[in-house]
Amino acid sequence: MTSLVHLAEAGDVEGVVKALAALTPQERAAQAVALEERRARIRADWGACSDELRNAQIAAELGCLTDPEAAAGCLLQGANLWALSSRSIPWLLDVVNLQPVAWRAELVKRLAERLRPEEIVRFDFLEHLLYDAGCPVPTTDGFIASWLWWRRGSTAPPLRLRDGFLHGDSFLERLRADALTPVLLPVALRRPAVPLGLVEVFRSTLKRHGLRHVLENTNVGALILLSTEDERMVDRATLVRRFFAAHLAADRVWWPDAAVALTSLALTPEEHASVSRERLLLAEPMIASLLQDNTHPLAFLRALALTPAENAPLLRDHVAMLDLSSQVAAYGQEVLIGLDAAGLLEDDVLTEICERVLLRPEKKLVRAQLAWLDRAAKRDATRAGRIVGGAALTFQHSDVDLQERALKLVARHLPAVADAQVLSRLREATAFLNPALSARADELFGPAVRDTGGPSAGPSDEAPPDLLPEAPEPEPVHAIASAAEVAPEFAVLLADSENVVAFERALDGLVRHARLDRGTLSKALEPVMRIRPGFDCYCSRADVTQRDLYDVATAVRGDEPRDWHIHRRDELFEAHRDGRITEPGAMLKARLTEAIGLVESGAQPYLLALPTRANGAVDAATLVERIAEFESLGVTPAPIDLAQALLRVTPTDDERVREAAGALRSDAGRRLARWLHRGGAPHWDTTPDKWPAGDPTGAKPGEWAPANPSTGHDLPLPPVAAALLGPYGWSHPHPGTFMLAQLPHHRDEVAARFGEQTNRLLLPRLTEAYGIAGYATHWQITRRLGDPKEADTAVDALLVLAAQRQLDARLLAGQWQALTRCGLLMPSRVTAALRAAAETGAWATVWSILEAALPALLRDRPVNGAGALLALAVECAVRSGARGSVPEVDELAARKGSSQTVKNARLLRDVLRG
Repeated sequence: MTSLVHLAEAGDVEGVVKALAALTPQERAAQAVALEERRARIRADWGACSDELRNAQIAAELGCLTDPEAAAGCLLQGANLWALSSRSIPWLLDVVNLQPVAWRAELVKRLAERLRPEEIVRFDFLEHLLYDAGCPVPTTDGFIASWLWWRRGSTAPPLRLRDGFLHGDSFLERLRADALTPVLLPVALRRPAVPLGLVEVFRSTLKRHGLRHVLENTNVGALILLSTEDERMVDRATLVRRFFAAHLAADRVWWPDAAVALTSLALTPEEHASVSRERLLLAEPMIASLLQDNTHPLAFLRALALTPAENAPLLRDHVAMLDLSSQVAAYGQEVLIGLDAAGLLEDDVLTEICERVLLRPEKKLVRAQLAWLDRAAKRDATRAGRIVGGAALTFQHSDVDLQERALKLVARHLPAVADAQVLSRLREATAFLNPALSARADELFGPAVRDTGGPSAGPSDEAPPDLLPEAPEPEPVHAIASAAEVAPEFAVLLADSENVVAFERALDGLVRHARLDRGTLSKALEPVMRIRPGFDCYCSRADVTQRDLYDVATAVRGDEPRDWHIHRRDELFEAHRDGRITEPGAMLKARLTEAIGLVESGAQPYLLALPTRANGAVDAATLVERIAEFESLGVTPAPIDLAQALLRVTPTDDERVREAAGALRSDAGRRLARWLHRGGAPHWDTTPDKWPAGDPTGAKPGEWAPANPSTGHDLPLPPVAAALLGPYGWSHPHPGTFMLAQLPHHRDEVAARFGEQTNRLLLPRLTEAYGIAGYATHWQITRRLGDPKEADTAVDALLVLAAQRQLDARLLAGQWQALTRCGLLMPSRVTAALRAAAETGAWATVWSILEAALPALLRDRPVNGAGALLALAVECAVRSGARGSVPEVDELAARKGSSQTVKNARLLRDVLRG
């Protein structure tokens, strides 16, 4: 008798099948025990066995089982189940076909009974047995679940299977073509244990292929389509119940996809009412999520379509939403509108809603609120007094168009108001109206006392001066007094590499106290040295940052240099493009290298270049005193330290300081005296070639980046220091604020070299720096006015320039229009930023910019958002008392039409005419 064990050990599946066919049932059964023993021996290594070894073992075991129940257990055994694939089907059929038809029919029954819904079997094999044996279709949960899952796939089964491939390009088509669908699908809907896949995540599929594809290729979509009147293959009532039950039971629901499914389900009014309880249960956690300002539930909540009666108990929640983000507030407003239309909203609550909404900046919300008030007043004239009082809050809104809408609404319903107190309050509220609307308001309510301090105060011959911030004065900087204090300052730098003051004080402290008390300094640095800075992703690979002060501290302690030491970096990246070093980085590296030498030699008591101000500047008198002390000690300053000190020294006209400098006898002293006499390093105009300086607003659309500055002079400085004022080879990808501290009196030149790169600290440091605020400084501010992330800092910088009397309104206006016309700035964002600046009290400053920019922005075809821009101009002109005319505004105001742009142009024209 052939040994099945030997064949299984050889992985000979074909030999096993032939041997089984040659054996009698009794002979097969006799070998079952030996096969079980072999399975026990290889169980631990089952996963590592080849497919042939596993298939031969399963075929031998299955063929030796004479009981259908035992055979079903063998096929559904976990280790066997995952080992079977489409390539297993031929020998499976050969083995099963050794048994009589009745046995195979019983096997189908047993398999169906043992299958659990969560188990996935090869249903194509099961279906073949079903049709081949001609047995009744099982309707167990596991059988139905396997059928439904298998139909979802579109892989063709092996050719030997009965009836071949079930054709259909989509899941829906395969269900329609399937003879089992009418039998199994109705049962599946009635069985809660059968997973129908009604809670699905299909957002990526929806985005790529569209809604129709999703409906035809997902469980929930196919069931929805099969429940329509044309199909009638699925009972609608049962599907609706299962849909809501599944979403209530799910651990997690992707709300946007659930909204798509529910919308596609398209509940009838009767179905909608039948699941009232379920809809409320689903809505409660989503409303709680909305109150956390999460917008994901919005689509599903809208699809649930809670009725006013269902929303009434949640009234306060929806009122609270009005203070959240615009999307959440809009939903809350929608629900409250429905409650009001159903008569479920008290008048006091309506007033509260107006107070929360009508002064919000989102115009869409305000317009919707005014439309709601208009409908409410038409519906019930007895509420007119309360409604016009609420609408009058809009008179305080910054948008003139919204003010006008509110005024028209009040005028429409004023005849229904008989209460004298209401009329009095309306008269008082008109004080906030834009002056251009005052005449109409006076006709309606009588003259009112205008609030000259309000946001829309009328023109005045004596307009109050702008409220500008104080020009920032950089904080003083002092040397570190003791060795123990150096370590905390060094730790501050390691935590914030942009901290110029911490760097300069720590660098000077290391040099100063290494000479005075190196042992104490080394011990104090020990805990800080555990924080070892590595590759900085915000600079080029070989470039130097302030954190590289670590290498100076290493020299103080005598530690082994780190892998990222400034002198090893060149070797690592010598052959790479990223091995380049910027001119500021080279100067910083030279200073650090020189400091390491000073630590070792002790040749200098401290650094001349230690700033006296946080912006990097060194007071001229202080530098004279430092060099005088060096002379008395017989110390020759290190060349890079002296060069940096000269670049930082503040020019002075103080004759006493100049005389003291002239009295110095060392080479360093004579160089300082000459430097002060010539007024420091020369400046360079950053205005690009072909920029129309005489008429900035006539500049053609374009980026107009600043010119790369270069002094064009031979400076008495080491080459690495002189290079800071020469042409740059390339722009630093992530510039650091230390660059401004290297040249604290040349902010415009440094601003030009920053180019288009971003640094959140650039504008604040630019405003603190000394020197002319020329083209590049204005350009850096202008292009950031349209950046939502940097608009606030740009506004602050603009106001500081105005306070320093360095703001060139025409230049900024010209840059603004050029960048806007070429698409690099979004008008609405710049308008919002300028409004923020104006509302600080800088009305005249902002008007000076608008007055210069409006001709270019309105000429020919007005830019997008011109209406809002003109509304701001009206506000600024009124508050600053501006008079005169802008021809482009007059031309626009003369056009026919009632667009916001034309209306606001008329308002501005009238204000300027006085």
